[in-house]
Amino acid sequence: MKTSYVLHQEDLPRQWYNVLADLDRPLDPPLDPRTQEPLAPDALLALFPRACVEQEVATDRFVDIPEPVQAVYRRWRPTPLQRAANLERILGTPARIYFKYEGASPTGSHKTNTAVAQAYYNTIEGTKTLATETGAGQWGSALAFACGTFGLGCTVFMVRVSYDQKPYRRAMIRLFGAEIVPSPSDRTAAGRSFLEADPNCPGSLGIAISEAIEAAVRGDGTKYALGSVLNHVLLHQTVIGLETIRQLDLAGEWPDVVVGCVGGGSNFAGLVLPFFGEARAGRRAQPRFVAVEPRSCPTLTRGACRYDHGDTAKLTPLLKMHTLGADFVPPAIHAGGLRYHGMAPIVSRLVADGVVEPVAYDQVDVFQSAVLFAQAEGIVPAPETAHAVHAAVELARRCAERDEAKVILIGFSGHGHFDMGAYEAALAGTLQRVA
Repeated sequence: MKTSYVLHQEDLPRQWYNVLADLDRPLDPPLDPRTQEPLAPDALLALFPRACVEQEVATDRFVDIPEPVQAVYRRWRPTPLQRAANLERILGTPARIYFKYEGASPTGSHKTNTAVAQAYYNTIEGTKTLATETGAGQWGSALAFACGTFGLGCTVFMVRVSYDQKPYRRAMIRLFGAEIVPSPSDRTAAGRSFLEADPNCPGSLGIAISEAIEAAVRGDGTKYALGSVLNHVLLHQTVIGLETIRQLDLAGEWPDVVVGCVGGGSNFAGLVLPFFGEARAGRRAQPRFVAVEPRSCPTLTRGACRYDHGDTAKLTPLLKMHTLGADFVPPAIHAGGLRYHGMAPIVSRLVADGVVEPVAYDQVDVFQSAVLFAQAEGIVPAPETAHAVHAAVELARRCAERDEAKVILIGFSGHGHFDMGAYEAALAGTLQRVA
């Protein structure tokens, strides 16, 4: 049985797919929080390079990937599509389970796809330093790598609970030349205000975003880079789904179900959106899309779809998205990358339209499936990725009960080599359920 489908470097996509061309109506625009009026795109130039701002509102179906970005991508892309044949056997399921392995990137996750693009666009506009936030550290290490590649400085505000939990992610960020600051910190006015309210604040992505934006606005030659949520970030990630479609053609398959974890929505959208585009064009059947989040941060399953700030200090424009409220600070679960109060407007729209089905699981159940996957396939899922793995395992078990030979595709967003403390707790039975 063939279990790995690998494309050649010349098969690397030369364009990203832009879903804005295929939505049945435009997204609700960002609003200026002072006036409640639509925000002019040029207002974002204080934070982002012009190319990224233009991609926020572009309606071309495909956007060219610059050759310097492709050149860096070719260090690890195309990434493999693998069949989880041993997991199928252990589960006794007739389902065929595939996973797109983004852990093959230099920093071990999908985040590098947009980090490289954003670093490149900032470089050609003369930016000197990028400031950003990170939860579990995948985004921070990806941007540190990308900034090092293009000769940019990098400052990373890392959510404090993850900063404490994941020392080797901290080390990787420093290894690539970036400065790392636990958030909330005394570096910014926003950070100081949160520490004054709670000296033991575990932090959140919303708080870290506030600090990174403040640092960018106050820093000379400094811009801000975001690892998820915004349209241009999701655009860059579509290289994942575009490759996967070609690989499934090699396997002679088409998915019945596509599952991915969601924090801000970038890895999920990067896989799902090209499949949505194929269905919109009438070329293929539309799969079922399942977005998996932690029960302790149920943005899609329990949040409201409304305008809200993307950060806790309310420095960002207002975005129409599913949100738990900008002040929400999630419990300190191991899947730090899924501890965000909001969701990408594109993903939120697809959920509201019934195209994407959200589900939420507790981390104890999630890690049971992650351990099973690691023992079956020899690859350790990141805690975030483990949520998608668990959903796929549940679907495969259902297929076994019903004798349904469905094709299940997992967005495997990254490996968990720096998260062994979570696995140690899972194996010891000390992992806590979180309400």
